[in-house]
Amino acid sequence: AHVNDEGIEFITPHKITETHVIINITELSGFGNVKDKDSPPDPVRALVLLFYRPPTDADPESVLSVLLLPKNIVMPDVLRMRKEYTGDERYIDKSPHCKLIPKQEYTLSTSPEDDSVLVQPKEAEFDEQSYDNYFPSFQVNLETTMRNIKLFLRDTNSSDSVWERQVCLLSTAVRKPKRQSSRSLSSIARLRTGFIDGISGPVLQSLLDKLFEKKVITEPERESAEELRNKRDKARIVIDTVRKKGKAASSEMIKCLCKIDPFLCKHLGLI
Repeated sequence: AHVNDEGIEFITPHKITETHVIINITELSGFGNVKDKDSPPDPVRALVLLFYRPPTDADPESVLSVLLLPKNIVMPDVLRMRKEYTGDERYIDKSPHCKLIPKQEYTLSTSPEDDSVLVQPKEAEFDEQSYDNYFPSFQVNLETTMRNIKLFLRDTNSSDSVWERQVCLLSTAVRKPKRQSSRSLSSIARLRTGFIDGISGPVLQSLLDKLFEKKVITEPERESAEELRNKRDKARIVIDTVRKKGKAASSEMIKCLCKIDPFLCKHLGLI
């Protein structure tokens, strides 16, 4: 609801996406937070995300990419885009939360800190508007194999760390891609319950559209699923319909689902 001069106005959504609700508001109150335009910006909630490209037999050098991003980014989009950019790195699951000052310069240091560790660049600015730019703010090049490394993110105006983590690198070796056969019919059958319980309504609808687009299901099959109001019933008929079509259809469904909702697929053990 929105309070204006004439009373209370109930706001209807202008547009609804899988992650946001967009509304139109007019006649905002003249009262609110007043701040001097010359005053320094306040810290905002942010994320420090880590992606690691481990060494190979042919190349002993490894690279740790450090991304400084606003908190309200869409994590599946970050994972998908990073995979498209590089393909051979792994996301390191470390607590990413911190507070950063917009337009402020930050430095990244490491422990150990020697000639085998190179951090580039020396300073990086935090851009709080960077919602779709998933390039690293820093990259740590490691010439030798390391088990652990400690990272310190500091404001250039202070010696105190705004974010500090001990990171284990050896456990993040790149996994070999699973063979297609292991991700097809048997995977679908084994993960049926997890799929039905875990998939959300918007993701399920996107999956239906993608399966129809890929000609995995027919138009009558899609319409039959869309007629069901209960999300679990709809998920059940989708997965059972695809299972009956065999290995190729099951593999295509898993491929589509991994693109739409990588978090769910990771939870189900598909990636």
